[in-house]
Amino acid sequence: MRAIRFKSFGDPAVLELAQIAAPAITETTALVRVMAASVNPSDVKNVAGAMKQTTLPRIPGRDFAGVVEAGPPEWIGAQVWGTGGDTGFSRDGTHAEMIAVPVASLRRRPDNLSFDQAASVGVNYMAAWCGLEAAGLRAGETVLLIGAGGGVGGAAAQIARRLGARVIGSDRHTPHPDAPIHGIAEKLILGTEDLPAEVRASTGGKGADVVFDLVGGVMFRNAVASLAPHGRLVEIAATGQREVSFDVADFYHNESRIYGVDTLKRDLTASAKVLEALTPGFVAGDYRAAPISKICGLGKAQEAYREVAAGSAGRVVLRPQE
Repeated sequence: MRAIRFKSFGDPAVLELAQIAAPAITETTALVRVMAASVNPSDVKNVAGAMKQTTLPRIPGRDFAGVVEAGPPEWIGAQVWGTGGDTGFSRDGTHAEMIAVPVASLRRRPDNLSFDQAASVGVNYMAAWCGLEAAGLRAGETVLLIGAGGGVGGAAAQIARRLGARVIGSDRHTPHPDAPIHGIAEKLILGTEDLPAEVRASTGGKGADVVFDLVGGVMFRNAVASLAPHGRLVEIAATGQREVSFDVADFYHNESRIYGVDTLKRDLTASAKVLEALTPGFVAGDYRAAPISKICGLGKAQEAYREVAAGSAGRVVLRPQE
């Protein structure tokens, strides 16, 4: 089979198109023909050497959609989708014509998502679901999404709306016109110098029950200060700085909570349970895949990675069979 591999860390130039043997399977694994696989920012960081758990040589790629070629009889020919925090890091990933996956991780692709769409939602919706689940967001509560215009922000906004929560969005710049936050947020706060004040003005002085900080680092203090009494803060990134400080007395007087979420800790099988929980939202049309800006074969993988590294406005998808 053909696959994209890298034997050393670096820019996308280290990616090689190789002809290798198809992965072997056991009685507990299945072989999936990959019809589509997206390129995520974490894939680019992985190739660059930012992921300590990655072993080389490695086939990168986390998200995929495809057809089961070999495995349990009841799964042969099934159209499936998947993602995994181990995939492309400590085990070979999805940027290949075939991938071996645990049978326990197999989940059927929602009928109303194409292969390209199903392969492009995994990481974003995984992070959004796990973050809001950690915070225990409930109907009637207010959630502030910091970095609302990005892929995870858009997914979180749609999940929060389906849960019956009120959504406030925040971003440095006006999000892309197609960003879901535009049609969901009751208020979208852009480029403010005093985010906590704006949030309190929008919540009758209370603050947000949940703050989902998709930026982290440089926005951490603003996130903490935007919390309502008993509020819950979720952190998934550390943009700009890894170490932060805040007023501990204010924090415990407010009885606040902080949760850290790392989707890389969820392997293919654990991630499949999240995709299963997300499926009804996709089937109902409450969740939608982000726009796809580029589709190409494995031979254009370097170009695809460079586009994602440059901050592609839409999703970038590889079709390994082309």
